[in-house]
Amino acid sequence: MGMMLLIYAAVVLAIPFGSRSERLSTKECEDLGFTGLALCSDCNTFAEYVKNQDLVSDCLKCCTEDSDDSMSKITYSGAVLEVCMRKLVFYPEIVGFIEEEKDKFPSIKVQYVFNSPPKLIMLDDDGQHKETVRVDNWKREHILQFMREKLKPSSAAI
Repeated sequence: MGMMLLIYAAVVLAIPFGSRSERLSTKECEDLGFTGLALCSDCNTFAEYVKNQDLVSDCLKCCTEDSDDSMSKITYSGAVLEVCMRKLVFYPEIVGFIEEEKDKFPSIKVQYVFNSPPKLIMLDDDGQHKETVRVDNWKREHILQFMREKLKPSSAAI
């Protein structure tokens, strides 16, 4: 019995430290349902509750390593707020941001894509897609704070 428990503990402890060397593209991660700014520590917490090793492994292939400043120093030159026009009625916070706050950020464009959940597509200096962040449940204040922190100063007129 003791040996069995030891083997089980070794397997459970190995899950959070699965293969991080094989990274997936942003699109592949989004297709798997891992979007936004997931930290690898979130995957380790996820592993405590979800005992599906494949899901945890996918999470680890899509996460960002934790460090005090790793996420706070990343900034972008612009963003695209992508949303389905027909679904906007379900997202009053997104509507409020578009109607009342968007003009404060000249580098944010709104793009209406059929059946797209609300998401921010963060762009680099060349206008290339670098990060996708789902904002379905975000309050307007959270979107504003995120934009202030993540857009380069010349991109935000606040």
